[in-house]
Amino acid sequence: MTAARTTETRTIDFTRGVPATESFPLEQVAECAAAAIGGPGGAQVLQYGKSTGFAPLREWLAARQGVGADQVLLGNGSLQIIEFIGLALLEPGDTVFVESPTYDRTLTLLRRHGARIVGIPMTPDGPDLAALEGALARQTPKFFYTIPDFQNPSGATAALPVRRRLAELAERHGFWILEDAPYRPLRYRGAQLPALFDLAPERTLQLSSFTKQIGPGVRVGSIVGDAAALARLAKAAEDTYITPNLVGEATVYEFCRRGWLEPQLDRLRALYGPRLAATAAALRAHLPEAAWIEPDGGFFLSVTLPEGVTCAALRARAAEGAGPQRRLRLLPRPGRRRPLPAPALLRAHPGADRRGRRAAGPRRRARGEWSVERGAWSEGATLCPTRLRSLRALRSALRA
Repeated sequence: MTAARTTETRTIDFTRGVPATESFPLEQVAECAAAAIGGPGGAQVLQYGKSTGFAPLREWLAARQGVGADQVLLGNGSLQIIEFIGLALLEPGDTVFVESPTYDRTLTLLRRHGARIVGIPMTPDGPDLAALEGALARQTPKFFYTIPDFQNPSGATAALPVRRRLAELAERHGFWILEDAPYRPLRYRGAQLPALFDLAPERTLQLSSFTKQIGPGVRVGSIVGDAAALARLAKAAEDTYITPNLVGEATVYEFCRRGWLEPQLDRLRALYGPRLAATAAALRAHLPEAAWIEPDGGFFLSVTLPEGVTCAALRARAAEGAGPQRRLRLLPRPGRRRPLPAPALLRAHPGADRRGRRAAGPRRRARGEWSVERGAWSEGATLCPTRLRSLRALRSALRA
């Protein structure tokens, strides 16, 4: 009698930049949470607290950054701090420059506060400086939102000359740089570049988060920058919630105080680096006709499909290969207009129209191309190197 062989099929989620569950330091976080609550300051952690956040963690981050504690504010993730920025620093009609494409949730919040959004195209070396200077010749934004390290969704990293020029332009024109840097510690190869906060500390507000470093569930983000600006954010935070997430912040503080953060980052780099390499190798092997920026770290990369390929055709072909019992999650549903979480962007060639033909003019968008003004995906698919194992199915869908 021959034993039956079973094959387990794992679904690869292409839709979000979600940390791998095997990356979570579960036992260490549990120990830190127990210490935070069970220690002498446990009652303080469970009590109402100041909107600026758990003081010991603020002081730890301040020492790490070389700033005063009044230049550090904590929030329930960095996205909530962007909401505080909208409440405290933006007025309806204010202009905000963003990279194009960029993190869709930030666009949603900026629109909620009535910002006028101007997109600056991305290049492999970061924001297009010529486009940025052209936009600055017409108007000065309240701030420029940028993800200089392993950008979401393109994967691009701003080169050193680009960073220096951004710092110079912010000083000259008097706008804020809102530097979103949650992926900065996750560099898998190459040398670390100076942060924009290092180059223009008087004009930069630097966001970060422990979501990708420890886990999303701790809900701890931070912002470092001008003390007066952060005081305004603290007032917005106070008006938003009665107390911050002191349990999560105290747990993260215990984790950092014990010296566990750097070893954790080393583990993440060892975990994700080979996955990024496998993603890039699979793209080269199975989608040589496509174009992408190969990142040096982070969670994201963006793929542009060859000219003549439409996302509508790709969806139909992929659906045929998915089978009746499998849920197709490669592409959003047709007609979906809401911005999607996007670890990467798989899109039709910028020169193709909805039928795959060459567009007649530069203002005509491809199906699947990002529109900052519209703020939605027409149709697109996402690839996340933290999850991706193979592109064979995608290759078959493209070429069948």
